Amino acid sequence: MRVSLSIRRARCILHSNSVTFNPGKAMAEAEVSILIPNYKTPEMTRLCLRLLRRHTDLGRVKVIVIDNASNDESLDYLRNVNWIRLIERPEAAAEKGPEMHARALDLALQEVTTPYVLVMHTDTLICDDRWLDFLLGKISGDETVAGVGSWKLEQVSAFKQFGKKVEDFFRRLLGKKAKVEDRYLRSHCALYRTELVRKHTNGFFDGDTAGHSLHRMLVQQGYKMLFLESRELGNYLRHLNHATMILNPQPGDRKTSKPAARRRLQRQLDELDYRNVLADSSLDRI
Repeated sequence: MRVSLSIRRARCILHSNSVTFNPGKAMAEAEVSILIPNYKTPEMTRLCLRLLRRHTDLGRVKVIVIDNASNDESLDYLRNVNWIRLIERPEAAAEKGPEMHARALDLALQEVTTPYVLVMHTDTLICDDRWLDFLLGKISGDETVAGVGSWKLEQVSAFKQFGKKVEDFFRRLLGKKAKVEDRYLRSHCALYRTELVRKHTNGFFDGDTAGHSLHRMLVQQGYKMLFLESRELGNYLRHLNHATMILNPQPGDRKTSKPAARRRLQRQLDELDYRNVLADSSLDRI
């Protein structure tokens, strides 16, 4: 097995967070392990998990949340959610955000016993009860498919798509190559066959962005990585990249300072009934 997932520098604190829920029974029957790193996003973490709970049969999944030394109210919240497995990962001073995220996924990957493993961000929000069946249906019927997900989980307007085509046209006219993105399944939502990840890759951190080298290694082994269109996947879940700034406004933030951007994010949050979800603490316990 090529995956190197050693725990470095310090021990981790593990929580099963179970009260009336029987995690042993769920783990034995689970099809998918869902890995979610957390770092200092209290409202988004609460919204993410409560929507996951609202739209998911917990008997089919094992949810592992990895906290990257947040030491804030998001960690306090996670300690009181009784249907997740919480790993408290200690702080590593030299780590930057992408490395923290990838190493958190690798740490949780050690505990995965299900046939499939799904990675997602706290700003990936489930919006349809059929989401898990949709993803499993894309991977389970073809053993040559090792992973399924998306490159950029965002809907690009027809105007922007047209602009990209115009740009590529003029680049070719000037004898330049069209810009080619090095696409890979992004960790905001990607479902993999666990056995293949363990057998053929080095895990999520290999000196690169989470999932990048993993994607490349699986392709080199002859497996297919299936990209889903954002418009199709968006029927089941949303990736609200800067929604934290709506829930925690910061004056002058360049990503959401434009009124149109803020209105767009606000509309998407409203569609998810986010105020009622955030007010419903019953979703934290079973």
